[in-house]
Amino acid sequence: MFVHSSCKFRSDMEKVVIVTGANSGIGLALCERLLTEDSQLRLCLACRNLQRAEAARSALLTSHVDAHIDLLQLDVGSVQSVLNAAQQIKSRYSRIDFLYLNAGIMPNPQVDVRAFFKGLFSRNVINMFATAEGLLTQQDRLNSDGLQEVFATNLFGHFLLIRELEPLLCQSGHATRVVWTSSSNARRSAFSIDDIQHRNGTEPYSSSKYASDMISVALNRHKNSQGLFSSVICPGLVMTNLTYGILPSFFWTLIMPIMWLIRIFTNTFTLTPYNGAEALHWLFLQKPESLDPRAKYHSLTSGLGTNYTQPRQVSNYEMLCYGKPSREARTVVCCLRGFIYMQLIQIFCVLMFVFQMDIDGEMSEVLFSKLLELETVVRRKLSERNAEDKAHQQYLRDIE
Repeated sequence: MFVHSSCKFRSDMEKVVIVTGANSGIGLALCERLLTEDSQLRLCLACRNLQRAEAARSALLTSHVDAHIDLLQLDVGSVQSVLNAAQQIKSRYSRIDFLYLNAGIMPNPQVDVRAFFKGLFSRNVINMFATAEGLLTQQDRLNSDGLQEVFATNLFGHFLLIRELEPLLCQSGHATRVVWTSSSNARRSAFSIDDIQHRNGTEPYSSSKYASDMISVALNRHKNSQGLFSSVICPGLVMTNLTYGILPSFFWTLIMPIMWLIRIFTNTFTLTPYNGAEALHWLFLQKPESLDPRAKYHSLTSGLGTNYTQPRQVSNYEMLCYGKPSREARTVVCCLRGFIYMQLIQIFCVLMFVFQMDIDGEMSEVLFSKLLELETVVRRKLSERNAEDKAHQQYLRDIE
């Protein structure tokens, strides 16, 4: 349902921006930056918890007193909630300019402590913090729709929302932007096209984020001609509620000084939600025709605290962390010694290349088809369940 929605939508004046997961972290930081950029936009905070959404709205109105902010209850992990929210959106707005798909979960993260400390004092420390590869696993579970919870929340719920909102997203003569918040943890090795929900794996978060990268590519192939343009961003390493849930609080107390030190030498440690939202905000200012449909746009922060966005076209993600440096870089390696110097060379190798997402075009099409098939199945099951509930309620009324 909508809360705090004004009576009239001035379609000729306002851009309509919907942000899922907008009540905290990167989502809330994005909303703050968007309102600073354009005070006339119509901003919709689509959140599962309306109480937290109301608190976020109040915080935004403190600094933007005349802002037009609507609240919408949306749990992207629930098919029924997505369908209800989409119906509300279609009844409220005549178009959508930006749809930021930011909501996501990483339930029950578990860290290999031994691998963590081993990586902390190795030359791969940057890669460890940036991707959690070989370090982080999660315990997933089924939701009420019979879907894997991480898959449903991070990917399928957003995909279904797009499908439901196509009448507003695909309009002749109007360009609409869909922007996915992905992750550097989105790795092809964690994803299987034969197990798209990651029922049999231990890295559902990584799998779901890689799948969202692929779906963005597929959406551009199918929908660019209809005015829908999809992009993917990576916020960098950001300290949010999701991040803090990975390790005990005393761990963060111990390693935060190290992370701030590393930030001097690498641009991927954005650390704050405001910095992490840089690429999301940057895409708001770009024309869709100027963007690369296969690029992942990274939020980056220099050692001096300057924020900027850089598209990286990764053809092989391992090159990002272990790419062969130039002859000049190899010469530098021979000259430098010690732990810190090896970190600098590791970072230097990363910054020597421009990359593209490690996406197989054929696989992205297969995934797109599989999600369409799953959508049909889920809709049928939901219809049957609703019919059974209705019949049961009628039975209870009859016996009263």
